[in-house]
Amino acid sequence: MTAPARIQRPASEALYQEACRLIPGGVNSPVRAFRAVGGTPVFFERASGSRLYDADGREYVDYVSSWGAIILGHADPDVTAAITKAAAHGTSFGAPHAGEVRLAEEVVRRVGPVERVRFVNSGTEATLAAIRLVRAATGRTKVVKFEGNYHGAVDSLLAKAGSGIATFGLPDSAGVPEEITRGTLLARFNDAAHVDSILQENAGQVAAVLVEPVAGNMGLVPPNPGFLQSLRSLCDTHGVLLVFDEVMTGFRVSRGGASLRYGVTPDLVCMGKVIGGGLPVGAYGGRKDLMDLVAPLGPMYQAGTLSGNPLAMAAGYAALSRLTDDLYEGLEATGARLEQGLREACSVAGVPAQVQRVGSMISVFFNDHPVENFDQASGSDKALFARLFHAMLDWGFYLPPSALEAWFFTAAHTADDIDRTVEAFAASLREVR
Repeated sequence: MTAPARIQRPASEALYQEACRLIPGGVNSPVRAFRAVGGTPVFFERASGSRLYDADGREYVDYVSSWGAIILGHADPDVTAAITKAAAHGTSFGAPHAGEVRLAEEVVRRVGPVERVRFVNSGTEATLAAIRLVRAATGRTKVVKFEGNYHGAVDSLLAKAGSGIATFGLPDSAGVPEEITRGTLLARFNDAAHVDSILQENAGQVAAVLVEPVAGNMGLVPPNPGFLQSLRSLCDTHGVLLVFDEVMTGFRVSRGGASLRYGVTPDLVCMGKVIGGGLPVGAYGGRKDLMDLVAPLGPMYQAGTLSGNPLAMAAGYAALSRLTDDLYEGLEATGARLEQGLREACSVAGVPAQVQRVGSMISVFFNDHPVENFDQASGSDKALFARLFHAMLDWGFYLPPSALEAWFFTAAHTADDIDRTVEAFAASLREVR
């Protein structure tokens, strides 16, 4: 394959300049600004199936998939029809409706640990409420989280990695007082012994261990065999609640999320992305006794005007009702084809790389050893990824604009999409290594 000429995108450039005049950094979520890879962000006008179409009329095979929210493919006809029908009956009630009950029933049916569920408007809102709930349930204030796990823009969870057994997290954002993160204890992902030492050092003070069961915000990092089971055992031993942040993995790595895939039962589960069928939805749920502490039944207050929005409930139900065993088998086959192709391309190019995948989430780390935690992920060759990103963009493939973000593909990605992706990836590596 002959490398394409560097593509100019004048419409995106003009929109970006105008956006910078009106919006901080020209974007409404930081990673979209391309700071990790350089260059001007691409502005999109429409999407269909596995494709995105930018403001300059160019077509891309999409591996962002709205950061995992899109699993059936963009503008899926069933989801679109459900949204259209719901909108014709009113875009927001601020009151109960049947759509909430229908989606709740589907979630409870699919996700074993969830006996009761509360809908919110984002994954961030879900994790915020879950942290408030575990503190209300236990009367304790400290929470263990893992380096490299992201749980939304919640003040107490925006903590940097630290050294030592129970180093308090330092704020990872201006505007977050140090005392807010003082109750956040940082552990190494895939290191159960480290978690045990933290719980022992803080005996009787920790409300919960909060984990992305499959890490997706430091690139795709699977749990080592037995790691999640060890967390369950440690939480039981120390009288601590276990919370799975399945905002990314929920309904993506299996029909029941990571708890089903790995056979581990957390006390609470946070959900988002796929659960909304592409619209803004989050949820948290779990054991009945815990969820009965949520107002109006219990003392833990949480509310939201747009929670249970009828459009979002309709989109979520339309998406989840399509997620059959056959669909997941197809996603696994697609993922295996992509994983093998990327691994072979790196090998042929002589580029040290680790291709890591769980279900329809995948990452390529440019380093010479498997990636099991945040420090190892951070050692990946980010400069090489940035060059590869732009080469792939010119070929017509839209990857996440950061080396430390997982790629997502959908049921709409075809074998031809995958083969073309691998071919372009191999050509890009030859060009930029």
